[in-house]
Amino acid sequence: MGSDIPFGFGNLGGDLPDPNDPRVQQMMQQLQQMMAQSLSSGPVNWQLAKQLAESELQAENTVGPAEQAQVAEAVRLADLWLDSAVNWPSGVTATDAWTRKQWIAQTENSWKQLAEPLAAQMGEAMQTLVPEEMAGMLGPMADVMKGVGSALFGAQMGQALAKLAGEVLSSSEVGLPLGKTGVAALLPGNLAAYAEGLELPVEEVRLYVALREAATHRLFTHSPWLRSHLLGALEAYAREIRIDESAIEEAMSGMDPMDPEAAATLDLSEVFKTEDTEQQKAALSRLGTTLALIAGWVNVVVADAVDDRLPTIDRLMEAARRRRATGGPAEQTFEALVGLELDPAKVRAATRLWHSLTEARGIEGREAVWAHPDLMPSAGDLEHPEGFASVSEALEDLDMSMFDQLAVNDPKDEDDEEPGDK
Repeated sequence: MGSDIPFGFGNLGGDLPDPNDPRVQQMMQQLQQMMAQSLSSGPVNWQLAKQLAESELQAENTVGPAEQAQVAEAVRLADLWLDSAVNWPSGVTATDAWTRKQWIAQTENSWKQLAEPLAAQMGEAMQTLVPEEMAGMLGPMADVMKGVGSALFGAQMGQALAKLAGEVLSSSEVGLPLGKTGVAALLPGNLAAYAEGLELPVEEVRLYVALREAATHRLFTHSPWLRSHLLGALEAYAREIRIDESAIEEAMSGMDPMDPEAAATLDLSEVFKTEDTEQQKAALSRLGTTLALIAGWVNVVVADAVDDRLPTIDRLMEAARRRRATGGPAEQTFEALVGLELDPAKVRAATRLWHSLTEARGIEGREAVWAHPDLMPSAGDLEHPEGFASVSEALEDLDMSMFDQLAVNDPKDEDDEEPGDK
């Protein structure tokens, strides 16, 4: 029976560990201490995540007043240009320039919103792995697997955050603003490295990134349902998470339970059921479609705002497309969270859709579609993007004000929707 016990406890001898064995008692004390710390941290041990992430980052100079001023000026100019391309006023209330470690600190609350529903559900699933005999031995730590999950997810998040921190250019490059509401933030160190790789003037790269950052803030400010809509899709996916007991036993059999840093090397994709349920597939479809529509809209309004004022705009936009195609920050984020592979073809289709809608209905008509999720293009519309403009012309006769309150009261409109409802 020893081989059926997770974490290799059976290696201590016999079918079950002897609770009177001093080695077992010492291990239980250490395990309880570690798990108590993790349990107090919630479904993700964020202290561990930040420690691991910061330890992997290279030393970086602090952001000085000159760089802060450069970012502030780039965002100011970007907002000025966007006024001619967007029907909404600015969504930026402040600007900031971050180091990589500051990016981790300033975006922590958003990562909690994104990751904790998934981690909590995984932790509940992992709790079922504790055998009854072991649960009795652990006493008040019968929910030990929650602590294990908290440490595991903390280690995994730390590794992911370190990688993203080394690449991300702004607060919203993952697909939604991660910092405080209205704060447009850029990372000068990463921008400089990115510009050098493109062999383009850093001033023009900074302005282009500021345009995308300011545009994204306008969108999320004036579509208050949008953030909750994205989080709702993640929560809908989380509700269907199931665990593969044999996979986790095999994956963790050789891992030292006293070394939480070893959890960073565990491949959690092997632990949980790889076959998505129909509800999860529907949630991923909603998430992928919405992220593509956001990126496509930003593409259109930035191109319209720039017009011919930025000589390198074509090269910058092509570089952004290549960045997405090879796995940029947005692609890495949602691949790590839910295994969603963002399709660059969807972003291109969404860009064509918003461009066609602008030509057919003007800026005001295009922006009216963002009033409520029920007005938004579907995954099917992205397969025929040019057709959405003609179909949506009928919406011009509707009183769009009726959707304003709905957008506030019903932010997670599709959470309980069955896959066949659409």
